[in-house]
Amino acid sequence: MLLVLCVDLDDDLGRKTGVETPVVGEEAVREAAVSLATTDAEDSDVNVLFEGLHIYGDATGPVEVAAVTGSEGDEVRANREVGRELDAVIDRLPEGEIRAMVVTDGAQDESVLPVIRSRVVIDGVRRVVVRQAQNLESMYYTMKQVLDDPETRGTILVPLGVLLLIYPLAILADWLGWPGAVLGVTSGLLGLYALFRGLGMEESARDSLSSVRQSLYAGRVTLVTTVVAVVLVLIGATEGYEFLETSRAEEGVAGSVDALATFTFGAVRWIAVAGITSSLGRITDAYLTDEFEWQYLNAPFYVLAITAVLHAVSGFFIGDLRRPTLAILLTAGTLLAVFSTLTFAVVESWRKRALAASS
Repeated sequence: MLLVLCVDLDDDLGRKTGVETPVVGEEAVREAAVSLATTDAEDSDVNVLFEGLHIYGDATGPVEVAAVTGSEGDEVRANREVGRELDAVIDRLPEGEIRAMVVTDGAQDESVLPVIRSRVVIDGVRRVVVRQAQNLESMYYTMKQVLDDPETRGTILVPLGVLLLIYPLAILADWLGWPGAVLGVTSGLLGLYALFRGLGMEESARDSLSSVRQSLYAGRVTLVTTVVAVVLVLIGATEGYEFLETSRAEEGVAGSVDALATFTFGAVRWIAVAGITSSLGRITDAYLTDEFEWQYLNAPFYVLAITAVLHAVSGFFIGDLRRPTLAILLTAGTLLAVFSTLTFAVVESWRKRALAASS
């Protein structure tokens, strides 16, 4: 059987018309196409659906037409959704070999071809190109289409905007006496944009910003303590670097191991304070949201234990600690971690027993 498969990867059909997908059958696909054309006549997926009906009408032998959709935003999730809907379509077809003629409106939708090929044999791919689009009468219409399409807007206009900013930034940098800043800033912005687009991190960035906004509105202590912890880590890194440079100037530091130990010895105290600050913020938020458990109190003690170990080992390598002191600090760090773990585990066990007994 030949399956004429119309693919709408970003789910314009479902989002704009409310039609449930997958759509199977000539009449159902025709109604979906008319519904989408009525809602948005400029949507290219309208032509995909009607082209699928045209191929269906010209085909001979056992043939069926269907439309499947993905989801907006995440291409991986969209491909999975197309695969799920294609499985539903196959389940509704008679048993036997199924060969597909895939109809799309561009290269983006064709990224789902490996998903389709894993389920059915693909006889061909028909890309629908609207004839009027090959010879537009005005630049205004082109710009209007670009600005109205979120995907095109993000892909084209953002890099174009960064490039157009180079000249005014160059003038400003020259006036401030920073001529090399323009190339660095522009390269950094374009590099970040390319990474975000290439790795599909737009959704993660939006989720992170949304989480920060919710933390601000909800009065989360974690937001403040995280900022303070980041500042403390930066101070610690600076302190470690300065200690390393001072040691090089006064005593000399031989080898990368000694350099790492010297840097760690100078920075570890500030980083320890950063870890304790961050963990206390999280513990406070957990208590305020009724998600607190006694094991959460292990975090500050673990930070202290790890700090003791790193301080002892790095101090031993740079010659500030002798072996007996190293042994004492290593033992103290280990005992602190073990003692805190056992203590809070016992307290949590008692708390759960008390709750069980009261209920």
